[in-house]
Amino acid sequence: MTNNRKIISYIALSLAISSLPYCVMAQDASAKIVTPMTPEMLGKYENIREEADFIKRVEMIPMRDGVKLYTVIVMKKGTTNGPILMSRTPYNAKRSTSRNISQKIKEILPVMDAEFVDDGYIRIYQDIRGRNNSEGEFIMNRPIIGELNKTNVDEATDAYDTIDWLVKNVKETNGRVAITGSSYVGFTALVATINPHPALKASVPQSPMVDGWMGDDWFHNGAFRQPNFDYITSMTTDKGDNDDVPYGNGDDYLKFLSAGSAGDFAKKWGLDKFPFAQKFMQNPAYTDFWSKQAVDKWLVNTPLKVPTMLVVGQWDQEDSYGAPAAYKVLEGKDKNNDMVSLVIGPWRHSQVNYDGSNLGALKWAGDTAREFRVKYMKPFLDHYLKDAPDPNTPPVLTYDSGKNHWNISQSWTGGTPTPIYFNENNTLSFKAPSRTGSETYISDPKKPIPYVARPIHTRDANVWKPWLVSDQRWAATRTDVAVFETPELDKDIHIQGAPLVNLFASTSGTDGDYVVKLIDVYPDEDTYSPDMAGYQLAVGLEIFRGRYVDGFDKPRALKAGQVENFKFGLPNVDHTFKKGHKIMVQVQSTLFPLYDRNPQKFVPNIFYAKPEDYQKAEIKVQFGGNASSSVILPVVK
Repeated sequence: MTNNRKIISYIALSLAISSLPYCVMAQDASAKIVTPMTPEMLGKYENIREEADFIKRVEMIPMRDGVKLYTVIVMKKGTTNGPILMSRTPYNAKRSTSRNISQKIKEILPVMDAEFVDDGYIRIYQDIRGRNNSEGEFIMNRPIIGELNKTNVDEATDAYDTIDWLVKNVKETNGRVAITGSSYVGFTALVATINPHPALKASVPQSPMVDGWMGDDWFHNGAFRQPNFDYITSMTTDKGDNDDVPYGNGDDYLKFLSAGSAGDFAKKWGLDKFPFAQKFMQNPAYTDFWSKQAVDKWLVNTPLKVPTMLVVGQWDQEDSYGAPAAYKVLEGKDKNNDMVSLVIGPWRHSQVNYDGSNLGALKWAGDTAREFRVKYMKPFLDHYLKDAPDPNTPPVLTYDSGKNHWNISQSWTGGTPTPIYFNENNTLSFKAPSRTGSETYISDPKKPIPYVARPIHTRDANVWKPWLVSDQRWAATRTDVAVFETPELDKDIHIQGAPLVNLFASTSGTDGDYVVKLIDVYPDEDTYSPDMAGYQLAVGLEIFRGRYVDGFDKPRALKAGQVENFKFGLPNVDHTFKKGHKIMVQVQSTLFPLYDRNPQKFVPNIFYAKPEDYQKAEIKVQFGGNASSSVILPVVK
């Protein structure tokens, strides 16, 4: 071909190509030409790209009974000889490791993981059996093998089998494992220390669910916590994550009040068909059904083999009971005071894993949660998993929420028990009353006192998470609340421990609940914190169902008009009532709809109370003489 003919052919080809649509010209040579009717769906897209700074693997790890558990393994690229930090969760391991769609490990994992994965830790999240992508059957807070569980598996054996697989199959690990997590994940972290795998070197259970009847999620001293109904539908409808009870977005107060009893509410919304709801409703008292499921009782006969750091928030609105209860049992086994530690931070439920700069209106000296993780939790784990120097972990670490600083203690025996007495003229005093008397209020279960000011939207995180530190001034002015208050304090009063309620009261009914709030009343004027002027901060509050005055397994009718002695604890605290503040105690009979209403007429099972059972009652709170009501404060001298 001559040069002229070549040139002419080239020009003709170029003209032909230039007339084709742009999409055809630009397409990958290996791709098929699309048409308007080409289906749009791509079978799979790998969202972890080559530039990602991490490796993520998914494994189905076999348990001893053949059930396989969905497990996500995440680590920074280049990790070698890395310790494993594991969490066993009912809250979706896949979602837990996909916080954001990103190519950076610190973005895809929860905030609390950043310090660990940056330092070569291998992060493991696993769906417990029967939840989300794991096989098997889900049983809420599965009992340990024994009297209540005749199978050969529980959360302890599943943790053991998982650890055994990980240390043998994750080539990047140094063979040492720690376990952590909050709430239900705190429960699995604590149970893993029972008959532990030799590679389990440390555990950090945070707000662990230990005794669901006594003071964690399900009941508090016999009073049923009605938001649990949402937990039932979301957790036990099937293996996945599900919706809450579909009662809409109106005022929760009206939704529950119009339904009737907690049992009526369950029936109205079809919740009585759920096995876990049936467990509540068939077992309202603290019988063996509940007591033998309590983890602290499992720990009594368990040798202390794993260094354990128990963590809880002072205002934990879900699981305030578990960590101190477990600590009380385990500390007795800690011969050298170096295997078990207790941490009480100025936090709500699980806030230890998030920003800890404030809680509601309360502001702290920096991010207390991150400070704890960096200064205490990570050095504790580094010591046992990476041979780092002994950080001399404090046996007890607590945050003084009045003075705004951390305190270190060698034990949690608390301060000196010091009664602060209810007195005449609605006063409160460290001096015993010179006269006897009573403060009276009318409790009407048809007009129950709300637990926060209405309208109530418990599902709103801005309501639920900080509710325990909400201002109590609105309640102090109600006629169905008995109020006792000191004069302005002439010196600081520092308490550490669990205040104890010693309440003498009578009712004109035959049953009733008693709510006691220990309150720090801020000065009416405060130049430095004007937004807190006059604030009434509940340092601690708790409820007690009157029918259990003789024992939580022995419900009985109260005798109308007879003074009874109700004794129960408030949550563990570290707090200073500062000079110029006041101490207040409020007593009332309802916290609705957080807790179900007591009809105030004794019925065998309050879940099945009828509308006519709900009756007004006159409550008399006694002071002086042999019926001298008080709150016993653990005062640090």
